[in-house]
Amino acid sequence: MAKTALITGCSSGIGRATARAFLDDDWTVYATARDAADLVDLAESGCETAELDVTDEEQVRAVVDAVLGEQGRLDCLVNNAGYGQFGPVEDVTTDALHRQFEVNVYGPHRLMRAVLPHMRERGEGRIVNVSSVAGRISTPGMGAYAASKFALEALTDALRNEVAPHGVGAVLVEPGPVESGFARRANGELEELPRSDAYETVYRLYDDSEVFGGGSPIAVRPDQVARTVLEAAVTPDPRARYPVGGFAELSLKARYLPDGARDTAFSLLNRLL
Repeated sequence: MAKTALITGCSSGIGRATARAFLDDDWTVYATARDAADLVDLAESGCETAELDVTDEEQVRAVVDAVLGEQGRLDCLVNNAGYGQFGPVEDVTTDALHRQFEVNVYGPHRLMRAVLPHMRERGEGRIVNVSSVAGRISTPGMGAYAASKFALEALTDALRNEVAPHGVGAVLVEPGPVESGFARRANGELEELPRSDAYETVYRLYDDSEVFGGGSPIAVRPDQVARTVLEAAVTPDPRARYPVGGFAELSLKARYLPDGARDTAFSLLNRLL
């Protein structure tokens, strides 16, 4: 019997590519998004589709119950749905910070709690949480987004050891910039902030969406991330973390620099801008 995967955030980018990658690997794929109309082509390709807003507890439970009712099994959950709230910490409102955590942290947590009883009962299963290099190293203007990804990483690190005795795996995938609509939405969220006059250099950097996606030379393709997610799902003994792309690997090495060295680098960047 084909294995079953539930994937969130499939309307575009990484989620859409991941749904196709699992489908090509002969999985039964439940591709979800807030607007089911965005999933028509995935349905035509052979995916099962469902409307799912990860901030809606009842909808999360209903979708998981539907998968289990129809398939009798759920082998992999891919928590991909998320967005980036950029901006200086002072300018990001508490409401905006709450929304960031609602989607990027509480959403995956809801899904994990919904699927784990089934996975533990079966004695197998895999949870793949799509994080970011921003979940390991925070930079100016990314405090809110990085905080949400740091939190997701912490939850996953704890979960990995909690569920291992039950035969369940928990893995993190950490891409850097990706050629997707992520930067466009992040810039849209940035434009909504009540900007102070103190952080012009930060805004100057983040107003250029090409730095973090789109045509950036450091961005990876969504299908590259999707292949890594699939690898994390099928590898018998997966690593705890899978960075994706050269920029991601280099950025993660920067964590080992002394804090003062990183701060000096940011100060130099600030002067250049």
